[in-house]
Amino acid sequence: MNRDPENEARLRIDKWLWAARFFKTRTLATAAVDGGRVHLNQSRVKPAHAIDVGDTVDITLGARHITVTVCALSATRGPAPQARTLYAETAESIERAEFMKQNLAGRQHGARPTKQDRRRINRIRGFND
Repeated sequence: MNRDPENEARLRIDKWLWAARFFKTRTLATAAVDGGRVHLNQSRVKPAHAIDVGDTVDITLGARHITVTVCALSATRGPAPQARTLYAETAESIERAEFMKQNLAGRQHGARPTKQDRRRINRIRGFND
């Protein structure tokens, strides 16, 4: 059986997403690709679509939007440091993540406002005591 060397250098996108540790299972990776949360070179693809080195992958994980360039291919899932060598995050994606991190840093969730906080909130909203 002859194998085409060009096809050996390609890999299914759902396998690559799983190997690069963007998703815990291949089933989750497949569901994300089917659901339109993963785009390859600005176009929607199916889970069996072949990915190649140099391709751009846009991934939406909840509120996060990650854009990466494929640097290497691997069909096996390895440790996290090895997985990070499979892709390079774009500068725009890193800036977007920093912006989101700064905007969410000031928020405190789960804590009830103190009396002083409530008075400050009421002043901001325009309620006068």
